[in-house]
Amino acid sequence: MPNAHKIEIVDLLTQKFDNASAIYFTSYTGMSVVQATELRKQFRESGVDYFVSKNTLTKIAATKAGYEDKLNDFFKGQVGIAYADVDPTSPARVIKNFKKKNKDILEVLGLVYEGEIYTADKYKELADLPNREGLLSMFVGGLSQPMSQLVGTLSHSMSKIVGVLNGLKEDKS
Repeated sequence: MPNAHKIEIVDLLTQKFDNASAIYFTSYTGMSVVQATELRKQFRESGVDYFVSKNTLTKIAATKAGYEDKLNDFFKGQVGIAYADVDPTSPARVIKNFKKKNKDILEVLGLVYEGEIYTADKYKELADLPNREGLLSMFVGGLSQPMSQLVGTLSHSMSKIVGVLNGLKEDKS
C-alpha cells in the first residue's frame, strides 16, 4: 500500500534518475558499518550521492524515469546506487579505490552512463579515465599547442629578419 513516505522516496529517486549523468548499481553484501561509512564519505567527497533503498521502490522510480524494465537485472540482493551529477566517472574512481582496501565486498552490477546501459565491466574502463578537470586541461593543452608552435616559428623568423636587417644596416654604415 503506497503511503506518503514511500511516494516521497519514489519521487526523490525518480528525480535522481532523471538528473544523473551516470548511475552505478552496486552490491554491498557483507559490508560492515565502518566500511559503509567510509564508502559514503568517499562518495560524498567526490560529489556523488549514494542511496540504499528498497528494490521495489527503485524499480518504480526507474520506470517513471523512462528506463522501463531495462534495469531489472541490476536489482538483485542488497543494492546501493551511486548517482553522479557532474562528473560521470567519479563513482568509478571511488569504487576502484575502495576495492583496493576492501576486496570482495563491493561489486558493481552494472551502470547507466550518459543514458546508455552497460555491464559491470565498463566501470573499470571509466575508473581509469582522468576526472573532468583533467580532461578539460588535456583538451585545452591540445588546442594551445599548435598556436604555441606557430608563435614560436613566427618569433624565430622575425628574429632572423631583424638580424639580417641589422647586418645590412652595419654594412651600409
